Amino acid sequence: MNILLYRYNSICEPDIIDTFARLGHTTDEITEEMTNKDISPKQCLNLVSGALKNGRYDLVFSINFFPVVSEVCNIFHVPYFCWIVDSPVMELYSHSVRNSWNRIFLFDYALYEEFAPENPEHIFYLPLGVNTVRVDEVTGSITPEDRRRYSADVSFVGSLYTEKCPYNRLKDDGSYLKGYLDGLIEAQLKVYGYNFLEECITESLLGDFKQRVPFYRFPERSNQNEKAAMAHLYLGNKVTEQERLRLLAAVSRRFPLDLYTGSDVSGLPDAHARGLAKTATEMPRIFHLSRINLNFTSKPIRTGLPLRVWDILGAGGFVLTNYQTEITEYFEPGKELETFASEDELLDKISYYLEHEEERRQIARNGYEKVKAEASFELRIRQMLEH
Repeated sequence: MNILLYRYNSICEPDIIDTFARLGHTTDEITEEMTNKDISPKQCLNLVSGALKNGRYDLVFSINFFPVVSEVCNIFHVPYFCWIVDSPVMELYSHSVRNSWNRIFLFDYALYEEFAPENPEHIFYLPLGVNTVRVDEVTGSITPEDRRRYSADVSFVGSLYTEKCPYNRLKDDGSYLKGYLDGLIEAQLKVYGYNFLEECITESLLGDFKQRVPFYRFPERSNQNEKAAMAHLYLGNKVTEQERLRLLAAVSRRFPLDLYTGSDVSGLPDAHARGLAKTATEMPRIFHLSRINLNFTSKPIRTGLPLRVWDILGAGGFVLTNYQTEITEYFEPGKELETFASEDELLDKISYYLEHEEERRQIARNGYEKVKAEASFELRIRQMLEH
């Protein structure tokens, strides 16, 4: 098939392009948004429509959903495939999700249940995966210098969310609103496997909140679900920030912790801050050479497994992750990865697996074999195209 890719510089895009090629498909790319984040809807429309006029394509593909791309494909009667890999993706509230030429794939089953009624025949559930071919090449070429540089007892790769938490603009003025929302955040921090933030937001709370912070503006043609915006963009990101800061602080006080992030690490003085890790070349080495790799799922991901889990397993790494309800759909905790549901359990399991080396290694091997057999990008793309 001939495939047109609309790119914005997602870390998944190179792996998708590589997988399409190995499956025998030809791809062309629209890359303007990779370097120009201020591209207008009209510019996007012209780019996609121009490409469809000048070439013959069997489908258009993107990571995450672009309403303008959907509208153009609907006009040209070309299937628009997109794979949602983040949450929240506010563009999903656009009325464009209803277009009949869409093929939208959601990695989080809670997201699927929310949006599938908008377009039941063209919205699908599809978990994430990993490009095992690329990752095998990286981990298969690890050098003694790599082992010296990247080996660690415990590591975490990712944002601390301190730089992308708009809730922090809400001033502590002693109001009922701030106290209630802080209490709600504290309650959610104690619960794993169920996100209740949205259902706790009343209309009066929403109205008060909108008056106190710059609030997200939905496009005109969209389901303007402001409770969802408040729950996921503001409260959910704040829960994620606090969970990562608190748990990483607790871990670093008891164990050697290597932290790869571009976020402000001043609140984690006991961690070994290593800066950013390069996605394609460094992350697989870190995952493979760390005895324990931590995952803290962003709270707007309500049930699904984030890309980090699949990437760690695909690199042959040991995963210790917060509990998510979809984990048991694909893995057996204690056999292919390990989970925690509280700070005490996290610390206890780190201690246990640092002391039980062969058991830890066997779990990592089992997890690798599982994703290689059942969650490769080749398999996922085949499943996608079958629709």
